[in-house]
Amino acid sequence: MPKKKAGATPATVALTRAGIAFTVHEYDHDPRAGSYGLEAAAALGLDPACVLKTLLASVDGRLAVGIVPVAGHLDLKALARALGASRAAMADVADAERATGYVAGGISPVGQKRSLPTVLDESALGFGTVYVSGGRRGLDLGLAPADLVQVTGARVAPIAR
Repeated sequence: MPKKKAGATPATVALTRAGIAFTVHEYDHDPRAGSYGLEAAAALGLDPACVLKTLLASVDGRLAVGIVPVAGHLDLKALARALGASRAAMADVADAERATGYVAGGISPVGQKRSLPTVLDESALGFGTVYVSGGRRGLDLGLAPADLVQVTGARVAPIAR
């Protein structure tokens, strides 16, 4: 079993094990930031449309992951529809942290403690590289959207508004 590198997160370990190419982008996180995703986009000089946030929802009583651009919002009805469910509501933060093993504001869609149904907003496919949380605040990872779909087992659907 490969050893963890210093500063590695479950997300970087999972991507490395899967043989997926990714880039690491660190920035100084401001704890007063209102939106972690928009903070990341600004700090890294990236288009907010290609920087994605990972949100957890309770979909018909079970946790699921929605990945949408940081400048947008998760359409809960669309997420439920994409998963063949009837309703969805945002998950409790404590439940999200417990299920993923990450702290809110640093939840990565990759390397979560439990494999959860995941839906990626279709807009992500329009970019050569998308950026997701690397598993802690102040750390983003760049990777191809197709690789994100592969490593998370995500479905692709229009879930952002």
